[in-house]
Amino acid sequence: MAIPGTATIAAPRAAATRQRQALSVLVVSTLAFTVCFMVWMMFGVIGIPLKKTLGLSATEFGLLTATPVLTGSLVRVPLGIWTDRFGGRIVMTLLMALTVPAIFLMAFATQFWHFIVIGLFVGLAGGAFSVGTPYVARWFPKNRQGFAMGVYGAGNSGAAVNKFLAPVILVAAGWTMVPQVYAAVMLGTVVLFWMFSHTDPSHVVPSNVTFADQLKALKDPKVLKYCQYYSIVFGGYVALSLWMVQYYVGEYGLDIRVAALLAACFSLPGGVLRAIGGWLSDKYGAHSVTWWVMWVSWICLFLLSYPQTDFSIQTVNGVRTFHLGLNVYAFTGLMAILGVAWAFGKASVFKYISNDYPKNIGAISGIVGLAGGLGGFILPILFGALMDLTGIRSSAFMLLYGVVWVSLVWMYFTEVRRQPVMGEAAA
Repeated sequence: MAIPGTATIAAPRAAATRQRQALSVLVVSTLAFTVCFMVWMMFGVIGIPLKKTLGLSATEFGLLTATPVLTGSLVRVPLGIWTDRFGGRIVMTLLMALTVPAIFLMAFATQFWHFIVIGLFVGLAGGAFSVGTPYVARWFPKNRQGFAMGVYGAGNSGAAVNKFLAPVILVAAGWTMVPQVYAAVMLGTVVLFWMFSHTDPSHVVPSNVTFADQLKALKDPKVLKYCQYYSIVFGGYVALSLWMVQYYVGEYGLDIRVAALLAACFSLPGGVLRAIGGWLSDKYGAHSVTWWVMWVSWICLFLLSYPQTDFSIQTVNGVRTFHLGLNVYAFTGLMAILGVAWAFGKASVFKYISNDYPKNIGAISGIVGLAGGLGGFILPILFGALMDLTGIRSSAFMLLYGVVWVSLVWMYFTEVRRQPVMGEAAA
C-alpha cells in the first residue's frame, strides 16, 4: 500500500535527478566532442612541417589534411543509426576508444602513404558528432533542444584548441609528440565520459524499426536541402580550419605560431558561439537564422575572394600603380565574422532537423552530418587543386562563394517565397 504523499515527493525528486543527469550528459558529451574535433583537425597544424619534409604539392597537402575528414564523414550515418538503436553512451565510448591506437601510431609514420592510411582510422573521431547530437537532444524538451545541440556543437572549438595546443607542442618537442599527447588526452576522455554519462532506455528506437526504415528519409527533398546548407556552414568550417594556418604562412609570411593564433580567430567563434545559434534558432526559428547566415557568408566570401592585385593607370602625370587587397588585419576580421555566421548556421540547420524529424534525429543528423563532412573532405583538395592550377590563394574563397550562391537560391525558391523571413517563429 502506497503511503499518502509519496508520489508528490517522488515526482520532484525524479525531475531533479533527470535534470542533473541531462546536465551531466551535456557537459561530458561536449568535452568528448571537443577532444574528438581537436584530434580530427590535427593535420591542420602538423601538416605544415610534414608538407616541407615530404615535399608535398598544394593538392597533396589538401589530401593529407582531408583524409581523416573522409572517414569521419562516411561513418556518420551508421553511427547516427546505431545511436538511435543502442544509445549514445555505449556508441560514443567505443568510438573514442577505437581511435586511441591510431592516434598514437601517427607519431611513427614516415611516408606519405603511412599518414594517409593511419589518418583514415584517426578520422573515426569525427563521427562523434552524429552520436552526441541525438544523444544530447533526447535529454531535453523540444523548446530547449536547439540550445542543447548548440552547446554540444560548440565542441567544434576543438579546432581552435588544436591551433593553440599543437604549435606549442610542435615547437617544444617536434611534431611526433603531438599525436602522442593527443592519444593520452583521448584515453583520459574515454574514462571521464563513461563515468559521468547516463543511459535512458526510452531514448532508443523500437526494435521493429529497421535500418531501411531509417534510411527512407533520403528520399525527402528537405533532407537534401539541409545537406546543402550544412555542406557550407560545417564543411566550409572544417575545410578552412584545416587550410588557414598554411594560408597565413604563405600569403602573409607569418610564423606558424602566429598563423595558428590568427587562424583560431575563425575557428574559436565558429565553435563556441554555436550555442547562441541554437538559442536564436529556438527563439526566431531555423529558417530566419539560416537565411541571414547565408547572406552574411555571401558578403564576407565576396570580399575574401578578391586576390592581392597591383594595377597601373596612365595619368596626365605618368603611370601610377595602385595596390588592392586585404591586409592581415582586415582578412582576420572578415574571417572572424564568417566564423560567427557559420557557428549560428550549424546550429540552425540542426534545429530544422529536431523540428521535422523528432523520432529519427540520429539517422537524419547522420545523413546531414555526412554531407557536411564530405564537404570538409572535398573542399581542401579542391582548394589545393585550384591553387596549383591558378596560383591564386584566394581561389578557395571563390569556390565557397559559389557554394553559398547555390544555398541562397535553393532557400529562396523553397522557403522565402512561401513565408516572411521573420515569420517562422510567430507561426
